[in-house]
Amino acid sequence: MKVILVTVLGWAFFFVTLLPTLSHATNAAEEYEACIKLTKREPELAFESALSWRDTGGGFPARHCAALALVGMKKYHLAAPRLEKLADEMAKSGSAFVIPVLSQAANAWLLAEDYPRANAVASAALELEPGNIELLIDRSRILAKAENYQEAYEDLDLVLRLDPTRPDALAFRGAALRQLGDNQRAMEDVELALSLQPDLVEALLERGILHRLTGNNDQARQDWLKVLDLSPHTPEGESARRNLEKLDVRK
Repeated sequence: MKVILVTVLGWAFFFVTLLPTLSHATNAAEEYEACIKLTKREPELAFESALSWRDTGGGFPARHCAALALVGMKKYHLAAPRLEKLADEMAKSGSAFVIPVLSQAANAWLLAEDYPRANAVASAALELEPGNIELLIDRSRILAKAENYQEAYEDLDLVLRLDPTRPDALAFRGAALRQLGDNQRAMEDVELALSLQPDLVEALLERGILHRLTGNNDQARQDWLKVLDLSPHTPEGESARRNLEKLDVRK
C-alpha cells in the first residue's frame, strides 16, 4: 500500500519558502531526505533521529518523518493520529502540503483497520479538494475494506470519468463490481486495466478470481502465478498464494 505521498523535492521547496537562507533550507532538506530514507531501512532509528531533530527545531518535517517511521514500524495506530494532528497544524499555518499528509493519515488509519476513522479523514481531505483522483481511490479502498462496495464503486466511477485511462481504478472498480454481483462488467474493467498495464498485479489477482468463479481454473492459476512472480512479498502476492493453495486443495 502506498503511504509516503509527499516527495522529498516537495518538502525541499517547503523549506526554501520558510527558512531565511537558501543554505539553511538546503541543509534541512538534506536532513529530511536522510530521515525519510532511514524510515525504510531502520524505522526505529529514524524515529529517534526525527525526535531529536524535532527537539532542535525540525518543525513539521521532523514530525512528519517521525510519523512515517512509526508506519515503518507497523505502529499504525500511533502514526495515524500524529499525521492527522500534523495536517491540522499545517493547515493553520497555510502549508501547501495538507492534502498529501491527510491522505497519509487516512492510509495509516486504514492499515490500523479503523475504517470509520480512515473514511472520515479521506472524506475531510476530499471536501478540501473534491476532484482529487488519488484521494478518491484511497477512499474507495477504505470503503471496500469496510465492505461498502456500492460507495466504493461510486468513487471509482467518478475517478474513471475524470481519467478513463487509470488502470488501478479499473482494477479496483472491477473488484467492487464483482462484490456487487456483476461479474461480466467486472471482467471488462479488469481486461481493460490489463490492456493498459499488463503487469498490474491488482488486475491480475482480480482476473484470477473471476476466472475461478467461472470454472476456468487453469487461467486463474496462470494469473495468480504471475502475481507471485511479479510481486511475491506484497498483499496481492499473499492473496495469490492463498488462492493457489485453495485451488490445489480442491483437486
